[in-house]
Amino acid sequence: MKALQATIAEEAGMQRFAADETLRQLFVSTATWGLDRWEDELGLGIDSSKTVERRREQVTAALRGVGTTTSAAIVSAAAAFSGGEVRVTEYSSEYRFEIQFIGVKGIPANMQGFLAMLEAIKPAHLVYSIKYTYTTWDQLSGLLWSDAGLKTWNELKVYEGA
Repeated sequence: MKALQATIAEEAGMQRFAADETLRQLFVSTATWGLDRWEDELGLGIDSSKTVERRREQVTAALRGVGTTTSAAIVSAAAAFSGGEVRVTEYSSEYRFEIQFIGVKGIPANMQGFLAMLEAIKPAHLVYSIKYTYTTWDQLSGLLWSDAGLKTWNELKVYEGA
């Protein structure tokens, strides 16, 4: 009877784990092997060579961009990729808009994925430009020359200060 109960307990534990793991796949923020299904459902194409984080960003952005594309939808999708604040300025008479990443300095890590998502959700007749935020000379005023000399130009462009 003890052996039978131990076997039943082990099976019940494995069933519980499987149920919990399956539930995790229903949410983009916790999905792993279920990302294939999310990507397929949204027509993103499955690319297992990307990291789980990058794939989640693309799925999240695609979900945020569903429906009529507005500047708010683009802001929401861009924020999912950059992890920071984004500003969209519309120039309706010129049929274009500008995206500026202001919450993160430099070029966000997954710009290729962001641009692919943007092309998929933006109206075809609109063109866009992208602006990035970098460190200004005024923001470097507190940095000593000896400390600045230890950094590369690329590090100084995104320097946050002490």
